[in-house]
Amino acid sequence: MPLSGVLAIAVAGYFAYDVLRSPTGTPAMQKVAGAIYVAAVAFIQRQYRTIALLAIGGMVVIGLVIYFFESAPGVSPMELAIKTSIAFIVGAACSMASGIVGMFVAVKSNLRTAAAAQHSVADALRISLRGGAVSGILVVGLSLIGVFVMFIAYGGFEHPDQAPFTIVGFGFGASFVALFAQLGGGIYTKAADLGADLVGKVEAGIPEDDPRNAAVIADLVGDNVGDCAGRGADLFESTAAENIGAMILGVAIYAVTQNPAWIVFPLVVRGFGLIASMIGIFTVRGSDTKSPMSSLNLGYYVTIGLSIVGMFFVTNVMLNEKGAGIWFFFAGVVGIVTSLAFVYITQYYTAGDWRPVKEIAEAAKTGPATTIISGVAVGFETTAASAITIAVALFLSHLFGVRWGEATGLPHGGIYGTAVATMGMLMSAAFILAEDTFGPITDNAGGVASMARASEETRERTDRLDAVGNTTKALTKGYAVGSAALAAFLLFSAYLDKVAQLTGKPFNSVDLAKVEVFLGGFLGAMLVYLFSSLAIRAVGRAGAAIIQEVRTQFREHPGIMAGTEEPNYARVVDITTASALRNMIAPGLLAVAAPIVVGVLLKAEAEAALLMVGTMAGVILATVLNNGGGAWDNAKKYIESGMLKDDQGRVLGKGTPAHAAAVVGDTVGDPFKDTAGPSLHVLIKLLATITLVLAPLFV
Repeated sequence: MPLSGVLAIAVAGYFAYDVLRSPTGTPAMQKVAGAIYVAAVAFIQRQYRTIALLAIGGMVVIGLVIYFFESAPGVSPMELAIKTSIAFIVGAACSMASGIVGMFVAVKSNLRTAAAAQHSVADALRISLRGGAVSGILVVGLSLIGVFVMFIAYGGFEHPDQAPFTIVGFGFGASFVALFAQLGGGIYTKAADLGADLVGKVEAGIPEDDPRNAAVIADLVGDNVGDCAGRGADLFESTAAENIGAMILGVAIYAVTQNPAWIVFPLVVRGFGLIASMIGIFTVRGSDTKSPMSSLNLGYYVTIGLSIVGMFFVTNVMLNEKGAGIWFFFAGVVGIVTSLAFVYITQYYTAGDWRPVKEIAEAAKTGPATTIISGVAVGFETTAASAITIAVALFLSHLFGVRWGEATGLPHGGIYGTAVATMGMLMSAAFILAEDTFGPITDNAGGVASMARASEETRERTDRLDAVGNTTKALTKGYAVGSAALAAFLLFSAYLDKVAQLTGKPFNSVDLAKVEVFLGGFLGAMLVYLFSSLAIRAVGRAGAAIIQEVRTQFREHPGIMAGTEEPNYARVVDITTASALRNMIAPGLLAVAAPIVVGVLLKAEAEAALLMVGTMAGVILATVLNNGGGAWDNAKKYIESGMLKDDQGRVLGKGTPAHAAAVVGDTVGDPFKDTAGPSLHVLIKLLATITLVLAPLFV
C-alpha cells in the first residue's frame, strides 16, 4: 500500500514535469491562458475559504456529538471525539488538496495542449492525457495513503476491529468538501456556459469561444473549477468512503477468523489497481491518422486486463480461506466488468454514432420543444440498462460471496462479495479520472486556440481532441454513478453494522411496514429531488445574471462586435464567482441537515430507510440527468459536425433553426449533466458517511 502510494506520487511528478516542460505557444495563447489561470485561482481561493469555514464548524459539531452520545470499549469519550474530529478535518483537507491539484494541472496543461496542436494531434493527446493523469493518479494515491495513514495512526494493527469505525470521519470529511466543491464548481461552469451559448451562439450568431463574447473566459474557467476541481474532490471522496465502508464489513469476518487481511484487503487491491492504471496511461500513444479515442480505449483495456490479474493475485493470497478464494476473485471480476459495462452504456446513449443522439438531432428539425421531449425520453430510457446492470452485478457478487461461505462455513461472505466487487470497479479509478480531466483540458485548449486566432489546422486538431474529450467526460459520469450504486449496498450494510455495534443487538433488517420507517424512506426520495431542484435553479439564477451582462455589453459597446473593443471579461467572471458561491450553500446545507433531522426525530431504522431509498432514487435520477444532458450536448455537436441533413440531402449545420433548437436542448442539459447529476454522486456517499459518523445520535 505505501509502495503504490509513493510510486503514484513519483509517476505523477514525472507526468507534471513532462507537461510543464512542453512549449507554451504564441504570446497570444499565453495571454488567454494567463487570464484563465488568474480567474480560476481566484475562484478556488474564495470557494475553498468558504468550504474551510464550513468544515471547521462541522468538525466541532461532530466532536460534540461523539463526546456526548458515543462510547467504545477501552477509549474515553474525549479521545474518541478528538480522533473522529481529526479524521474528519484530515479527510476534508485531503479532498481540498485533490481539487486544487486537479485544477492547477489542468490550467497549466491547456496552453501546452493548444501549442502542441499547432504541429501534431499525437503530441497534443500525450500532453492533455498526462495533464489529466497527474490529477487522476494523485487523487487516488492521496486517498489510498490518507486512509492507510489514519488506519495506522488509530491503532489499526493493534485493534483492527475498532480502527475502521474511528476513521469513518475521514470519509465524511472528504464527502463534505466534495459536495460543496462539486456544487460550487458545477454552478459556475454551467452558468457561464449558459450565458456564453445563448447570447453568443443563438442571439449574436457568433462561433463558440469567440473572443467577442464577454462570457467566454468565465466559460473556460468553469471547465477547470467544475470538471477538474469538482470531479477530483468527488472521486477522492468516492474512493475514501468506499474503502472505509469495505473495511468495516471486513470487521465481521475478522471477528471469526482473527485475520486482519479481511480489513486491509480493500487498500491492497486498490494499490494494485493504481499500478494497473499507471501502466495503462503509459501505453496510450497518439497518432495523427488514428482516432484519439481508439488510443485511449487501448490504454483502458490494458488497465482492465492488469486489474483482473491483480485481483486474482490479491484474493488468492489474502482471502483464500480454506482454498475458496476463487469465489471472491469472481466477485471482483464482476465489479471490473461492471465498470466496462457502464462505459459502453454511457457511450451508447451519449455518443453521436448511435440511435439516441441521432434521434434527438432529428427532433431538432422541428424546434426546441421536440428536442427537449426527445432528450427527456432518452434520459428516462437510460435507467433501464443502468439499473439492470447494477442489479446483475449485486446479485452475482453476493452469490459468489455466499458460495465462499458455503465452502468455508464462515459467515458474512455474501455482503463481503459485494464489497470485493465495489473494490474491483474502483481499481481503474485513476485511469478514468485521467480521462475525465483530459476532457476539460482539450476543451480549454480549443478555446485558447480560438481566442488567440490560431490557424485552421490547429483548430481542427483541438476540435478532434475536444470531441473525444466530451465522450470521456460523459463516460466518467457513467462510471461514477455506477460505482456509487454498487457501493450503496456496501455502505448501507456498514451503517447496519455500526448501529449493531452501538446497541449491542443485531440489526439486519429494515421494516418498511412501520410508519416511521416508511416516512424515512419517503423523505429520502424527496431529498434527492429537492436537492437537484436547488442545484438546477442555482444555475438558472446565475446564468440569467450573466445573460443580462453580456447583452448589456453588446448593446452599450458596439465596438465589441466590430472587433475594435475588448469585452469586459473580468466583470462576467466576478458575477459568476459571487453567484456560484452564494448559491452552493442552500443545497449543501440541505444535504447535511436533512438526514440528521430525520435520524434524530424518527431514529435509526427510519434513518436506514432514508439511506436506502434515497440512494436508489439518487442513482436513478443521476442516470437520467447525466445521460440525458450528455445526449443533448452531443446532438448539438452532431449537427455542428454537418451530420444532420434534410429530406433533400442538404446539410443542416451551424446557423440553421435545427442548430438553434439543439443549442437550447444543450443549454437545458448543461445543469443536468454538470451540476445536479455529479452532485448527486456525492450526495449518495454523503448520506452514507453522515449516517455512519452520527449514528450515536439516532439510536
